[in-house]
Amino acid sequence: MYVYLYDNFLKQKKFDSILKAIETRLTDFSIAGKIIRLQNFTNAQAVVEDEINRGATTIVIVGNDITFGHVLSRAATCDILFGFLPIGTESNSIAQVLGIPIGVEACDVLSKRRKVRLDVGWFNNRYFVSQLHIPSSDITVEYDEKFRVSAKNKMELVVCNLQPYVWKGKGKISDYIVHPQDGKLEAFLRPVSHRGIIREKFEEPSLFPFEEMTVSSRKPFVVEADGKESKEIKIKIKLAKNRIGMIVGRERKF
Repeated sequence: MYVYLYDNFLKQKKFDSILKAIETRLTDFSIAGKIIRLQNFTNAQAVVEDEINRGATTIVIVGNDITFGHVLSRAATCDILFGFLPIGTESNSIAQVLGIPIGVEACDVLSKRRKVRLDVGWFNNRYFVSQLHIPSSDITVEYDEKFRVSAKNKMELVVCNLQPYVWKGKGKISDYIVHPQDGKLEAFLRPVSHRGIIREKFEEPSLFPFEEMTVSSRKPFVVEADGKESKEIKIKIKLAKNRIGMIVGRERKF
């Protein structure tokens, strides 16, 4: 049995036609199922566990990167296969990595049920599947209990799992797609070179693949992970023991 988790933003009238087309295509493939509309306060883990107990075999996330992170960062421990139907042009970088087209064509990928197991990140008893971001802060980074990195000025840290790392430097926009099955996480560190009139200027990022990382500071720093923000003094980042099952397309980037 398929269960479809619709993001709250899909209630906007402009999405009515695409949702109707998707639901028709799913019916054609005989994979239509129960629809649950998520709210901002919805406990995704509780919803998924309840649907598993009711006989669900596939949970499909319908929305964008934010929806994807919201559901899977909380339901990463649930033993079930997940699918993804990306909708809208904003915040949909994960779909490309997974080889899933945006819109109705995503139903074709879902119907083929091409399954892989994907890494999940973990820090301070929370999961993340997309990306963890620490805006420029006075932090010290130690990884794999061997290497220590610090800077005179502040540093920005981005740890990627599924969501590509995108940055602007040397007059162009660059991106880096990580491999979510390699048993490692990838950290991108960018020291602040100087403070501009409006915003900080950064050096080019350095890439550090790692298995375990500790980030610490003498004062609280902001941590953003899959849409949830907190302030921390010290965090430990590593791969979770479990992986998630995901339906992907043939054109996936890994």
